[in-house]
Amino acid sequence: MTTITFDTQELVNELENSGFTRQQSETVVSVLKKSQSELATRDDLHREIESLKNITKTDLLELKVDLVKWVGALMLAQVAVIAALVKLL
Repeated sequence: MTTITFDTQELVNELENSGFTRQQSETVVSVLKKSQSELATRDDLHREIESLKNITKTDLLELKVDLVKWVGALMLAQVAVIAALVKLL
């Protein structure tokens, strides 16, 4: 992932000129630097889209079957829990 660069010292100076203390300015810049590492770039998004283009209808059907199985199992478990609670009351 590529990072977006900016002049951190200039930003600290700008914040100080706006009324921030030195410590507040440095904290803001630190937070911005950390958050940059989590940003997706245009290239990241293009790579992700390209990887999604390789999904076939068969892959989607397999996912659908798995999802139906999980939902069915969860519904049965829910019914069992409700039945157990009703029996206890």
